[in-house]
Amino acid sequence: VQLQASGGGLVQAGGSLRLSCAFSGRPFSNYGMGWFRQAPRKEREYVASVSRNGRSTDYAAFVKGRFTISRDNAKNTIDLQMNSLNPEDTAVYYCAGSIYYTFARSPDEYEYWGQGTLVTVSS
Repeated sequence: VQLQASGGGLVQAGGSLRLSCAFSGRPFSNYGMGWFRQAPRKEREYVASVSRNGRSTDYAAFVKGRFTISRDNAKNTIDLQMNSLNPEDTAVYYCAGSIYYTFARSPDEYEYWGQGTLVTVSS
């Protein structure tokens, strides 16, 4: 399995970014998918996840309605639309896949990881 994350960049506070993750190597619809992030000197933390059919989602409390996770099983991709970004959202963002779990919030519950894409929010 390979995951390739993209879409990171530099944005001003209050702005938006859309991250994407391309999945390959196994049947995509068998995997629960999630996004995590890791800021400098901090542990990797859960952001959001989406069910195998894309109909259900789950978010970390800090998202507060600003982010939207989605998936397209025809294209083998997941996206993370991020709005109202603030400097505290600055981190490397990772997509991850789990064959066993749905809405898993622990990094240990994901078998496959993308390489990460850097999001920097300036004040």
